Amino acid sequence: MTLLITGLLILSALWTMATLRAPYPAIPVLIGILFVGVSVFTGISLVLLIPAGVVALLLLVFGPEKIRKRFITKPLLTQFRRVLPPMSDTEQEALNAGTVWWDAELFHGKPRWEKLMDMPPSQLTAEEQEYLDGPVETLCQMLDDWEITHTDKDLPEEVWQYIKQSRMFGMIIPRQYQGLEFSALAHSQVVMKLASKSVAAAVTVMVPNSLGPAKLLLHYGTEDQKSYYLPRLANGEEVPCFALTGPEAGSDATAIPDKGVVMHGSFNGEQTIGIKLNWAKRYITLGPVATLIGLAFKLEDPEHLIGDNEHLGITVALIPADTEGVEIGERHIPLDIPFQNGPNQGHDVFIPLDWIIGGEHGIGKGWQMLVESLAEGRGISLPALSTGAGKTACRYTGAYARVRQQFNLPIGYFEGVEEPLARIAALTYQMDAARLLTLQAIDAGEQPSVISAIIKYHLTERYRQVINDAMDIQGGSGICLGPNNLVGRAYQAIPISITVEGANILTRSMIIFGQGAIRCHPYIHKEISAAYEKDPETALDSFDKTLFKHIAFMIGNTARSLLLGLVRGRFSRAPPNAGPTRRIFQHLNWMSSAFALSADIAMMTLGGSLKRKERISARLADVLSELYLTSAVLKHFKDEGSREADLPLVNWVCENSLYRIQEAFRTLFRNLPYPPLGWILRTVIFPTGLPFTVPKDTEGHAAARLLLSPSEARDRLTAGIYMTRD
Repeated sequence: MTLLITGLLILSALWTMATLRAPYPAIPVLIGILFVGVSVFTGISLVLLIPAGVVALLLLVFGPEKIRKRFITKPLLTQFRRVLPPMSDTEQEALNAGTVWWDAELFHGKPRWEKLMDMPPSQLTAEEQEYLDGPVETLCQMLDDWEITHTDKDLPEEVWQYIKQSRMFGMIIPRQYQGLEFSALAHSQVVMKLASKSVAAAVTVMVPNSLGPAKLLLHYGTEDQKSYYLPRLANGEEVPCFALTGPEAGSDATAIPDKGVVMHGSFNGEQTIGIKLNWAKRYITLGPVATLIGLAFKLEDPEHLIGDNEHLGITVALIPADTEGVEIGERHIPLDIPFQNGPNQGHDVFIPLDWIIGGEHGIGKGWQMLVESLAEGRGISLPALSTGAGKTACRYTGAYARVRQQFNLPIGYFEGVEEPLARIAALTYQMDAARLLTLQAIDAGEQPSVISAIIKYHLTERYRQVINDAMDIQGGSGICLGPNNLVGRAYQAIPISITVEGANILTRSMIIFGQGAIRCHPYIHKEISAAYEKDPETALDSFDKTLFKHIAFMIGNTARSLLLGLVRGRFSRAPPNAGPTRRIFQHLNWMSSAFALSADIAMMTLGGSLKRKERISARLADVLSELYLTSAVLKHFKDEGSREADLPLVNWVCENSLYRIQEAFRTLFRNLPYPPLGWILRTVIFPTGLPFTVPKDTEGHAAARLLLSPSEARDRLTAGIYMTRD
């Protein structure tokens, strides 16, 4: 009995300390105190001799710093360096790009929900709302997508002029440079509304405001560059494009072969030091009509005219399209969506150094500029377009399913049609929630690089699912293109959104978790920095301090995951007034802790090879993504007033995401390189079995019915798109 009591006390102590994540030295100290107390209380000493020896050893290892560093930390640091994959400067810049936000909370395994729920939602200003109700509404009325696509193969001239005079190319440009200086929310709302009428028009407007010369100038340009170019970009006098992708470099943008060489040359009749450029780019949106090209290239200085280094790295310059040697190629037509897109080349183009964005200070900083700007822009443009497509499908396909009859019954009342209708409604709700939450972060000053990758990937994939479902429901009216086809054009545009701003396959398999694991984990980034530290003592000190905090963190997540697994998340903390969503918060607490543990185990066992195990990385990325998307849904539900009418959407989409998380874990455990490890993880995380299932038919029925008749819930779900009563 005494042994049992002793064991239970020790287990309870470990559990408590681990779950509360006490500092690692406190764990062996507490065990020692417990042993002494039990020994005094029971009078038994021989039985405790061996455990006491173990405690003494733990105290020896975890206590004296010199001994710990010599026998524990130093060998582990050596091994860590051995398995750490080599990291180029461009990879390091990509990892350091942007900021971490709620994604770090999810990586921590114990999300602080109040931090998220207390964040005020973004609101449009009166000026921004007036712009949406005025110029954007007018532009939508001017757009005839059938004529644009099948007759003109371009936006009409009057539309181009209206876009320019309305300063739609200058939404992100400050007022001091004659721009609109809109919030990220307003920027997104404009793109979303335009996308619901014409994808070609939406792309034309969104690209100059996403990743392009204006954004790069704002963050990195010289004052002279800003003063000259930004007003011209804002009023449409200059039409910009950004030339990065080439025939030999797509996803691996750092492999661009386009080269600039520092040399003496003649510019405007004067001899000066400048750059001779040769390049070939393709798939450049607005390229055929651009007057100003933002060009990314590798810069070399073989004669050391501006410094000691020969290879200066990726650099970005602004080049007027009429510069001698610049050639604009024949136009591309991406899947018959006729926004302007095409190749351009440069042959022995000589430019002065002050055409580099940022001047000479911008030399070699091009990759940093790109990844930092993409961290923000990727979270705005395509998520807005995708959500606009989802809202359009909700509005029009829902109405079609109500008025179209078969067997004297609206087709929306058939259970076979209810299933895709429920997906359309609930996934659109989730897309809108994720879009709005990310915009809140951006408007609060964050540059959420991992989160922007999450919503770019998942919102464009949900766009694909929603429009495919809409096509299935609409049947012949969906596949026959014509002026009255409501979803066919959105269907054609799907692969474009999947491909651009980071191809989805790459984003899921490499970027979301690959970047997230290092940036968002509370200790990994510090451990890597310590491993790359050149001074041995500094490296050892830094690694030692971080390592044992990391160990305590893993112990805590193991205990917490097992505890929450046994009770299936019950008793864990949910925010006040969670109401009907309380159990969802508790499930997310459980899955967040499980994710933190699984991520650590995967990184610990695979090391640098995790970089090549893309399917393992992708499954962990799926878990992180669904955690974020479900968090966004709960936040959106609260911001919308926790209306009961929206609960069918919340319940369906949260159940769906929890099931997807569970299945990602299940396939992760099956495919870890050490099968017993997968079995142990599954036992710790799901000790009572797999609890989550696909949404119930009753919930799908309730979600689908929201689209079949007018209601405030339907209006909230489809708010922000262009609607006409003609």
